Amino acid sequence: MTEKDTIFKSKLEKIKDFEFNEQVATVFDDMVSRSIPFYAEIHRIILDVLSKVFQEGDSIYDLGCSTGNTIIFISKFLGDKNHKLIGIDNSPSMLNVSKEKFKIQGIKNVELIQSDLEKIDFKSCGMVVMNYTLQFINPLNRLELLQKIYQSLRPGGVFILSEKIKVENNEIESLITDLYYDFKRRNGYSELEISQKREALEKVLNPFTPSSQIELLKIAGFKKVEILFRCYNFACYIGIK
Repeated sequence: MTEKDTIFKSKLEKIKDFEFNEQVATVFDDMVSRSIPFYAEIHRIILDVLSKVFQEGDSIYDLGCSTGNTIIFISKFLGDKNHKLIGIDNSPSMLNVSKEKFKIQGIKNVELIQSDLEKIDFKSCGMVVMNYTLQFINPLNRLELLQKIYQSLRPGGVFILSEKIKVENNEIESLITDLYYDFKRRNGYSELEISQKREALEKVLNPFTPSSQIELLKIAGFKKVEILFRCYNFACYIGIK
């Protein structure tokens, strides 16, 4: 279903803030596979964790579910086990793509909700997944959201958070950024595409350092928290209630 990402391939007269609109939804799967190191591996990690902590009857939230990739992986992994999947995203274009993919792949027992995450009252659940979504939420609103997530988890429930990160040391930050851009070049993105997308994301994506992110998770209630995986300027965290 997905098309190749060429959104920033041509020179744009004016670069607007990045939006998860219909244009992005159409190419999103290609975009993330070429832009996020080990994107597929993060999903394997999620399934590995799920195999250790899942309990019959668990509800599982995917916050910022975009085009439904994580939900599809989890649904196929759990199969006939008693569970419920809830995907939340504020982009109707993303959810429309999700619905089409679910229909084609026979994915059922999924509830999709169009909403800003800050407005959701989460129900009791066994796992919450949040892949590359918190970084787009106003930093001032993140603690309250993380507290709601923590409170919704049953004892032993798990929160998986994948995010873009920044580094405190400017020299290392510059080096890691260059290495990341090399990764994007290897995946076929031009200098123009890299620079224009960077500008589009500048005002809407606000990454934290790993130490700041872990501290925020601890304040939210996650006393058991650690980095599961890291590559360049991306990291995956786990928090256990």
